[in-house]
Amino acid sequence: MTSFRDLHQPGNPFILANAWDAGSAKMLVAMGAQAIGSSSAAHAFTLGKPDMGHVTRDEALTHAQTLVGAVNAPVSADFENGFGEAPETCAETVRLSAEVGLAGISIEDTALPDARPYDAALAAERIRAAASAARALPGDFVLVARADGVMNGQYDLAEAIARIQSYEAAGADCVYIPLPPSFDDLKTICAATRLPVNALAAGGFTKHSRAEYAAAGVARISLGSALARVTHRVIHDAAKAMFEDGDFTPLAMGISSDIIDPMLT
Repeated sequence: MTSFRDLHQPGNPFILANAWDAGSAKMLVAMGAQAIGSSSAAHAFTLGKPDMGHVTRDEALTHAQTLVGAVNAPVSADFENGFGEAPETCAETVRLSAEVGLAGISIEDTALPDARPYDAALAAERIRAAASAARALPGDFVLVARADGVMNGQYDLAEAIARIQSYEAAGADCVYIPLPPSFDDLKTICAATRLPVNALAAGGFTKHSRAEYAAAGVARISLGSALARVTHRVIHDAAKAMFEDGDFTPLAMGISSDIIDPMLT
């Protein structure tokens, strides 16, 4: 089996399929996913919580361990801001992540639960500490450094690129600027670093094919919470029809156990 690190090939992106429970993880691997990712938002939804800083590290680690145990594929976790501001907290999150069997994690530069970013110097120091902890592990571990300020409306693309370059210098293995202003900006991002680049297939970026991501130089395409939100859209629309109109016809769209069951065994 190709190692998780070796899946990250610029110009030949794999799809990091973000799951939210054992069943969704198993289905995605059965359908061809080479690796599974967690999603902080999708996991929060399963706990009845909103996204952005409302899930504890212990909850996230327990969830990640469930995904690891469900599939015979690498699992990488979306661990938000590393569950604390201090660089040592990020380093400890890396160590704990390896203990539950994760192949890697991502750490963003957002001072959750606020949308504001950490100061650039502190953000780089947090990644440096996390990278040092990762290199000290007995096994391989892929650390992804995220610059989320563009997506959150906190800084521009030039600042985001400067940040991922500082994360590269700090020892990150992969970098990620979610939802830049345009798809063409992915080429600029990929050209600005020697590291593999993750791109998010969400919103308007879903209009582009894997081949287009490859041409931009992307190494990994993650789904974030997009697949979970599609699932929640079905729940929302079916419930609206039932409770407002007494209409149960959306339930006839369900997938058969004949299809699902073989994927879960």
